[in-house]
Amino acid sequence: MLNLVTLEHFRPLLERTSVLYLPDGSALPIQVQRLTDAPKASLPGSPRGAFSVLLESLVPTDFIDGLCRLPLADTCLEHVFVSREPAMGRDAGRGYFCIVFN
Repeated sequence: MLNLVTLEHFRPLLERTSVLYLPDGSALPIQVQRLTDAPKASLPGSPRGAFSVLLESLVPTDFIDGLCRLPLADTCLEHVFVSREPAMGRDAGRGYFCIVFN
């Protein structure tokens, strides 16, 4: 399933409140902040181009990384790896995460 997901699956979630289900089953309210197309990172012969999704938690969280569940408009991603990024000048009370598809 993950190999069929494209950047367009995430576009309806841009800057809207959604939920990321963490490995322990808890729900973390998030917003999709940015979608980045990365054509140079695509695997040769892959029908899907590489891209990344930047998420921001709306509440403080200790979550670092792991396999999560993320409902999208027309499907639900299961076992998608989400990794934390440093706040680097952003609100340190929130979590910043990235999902990379290549």
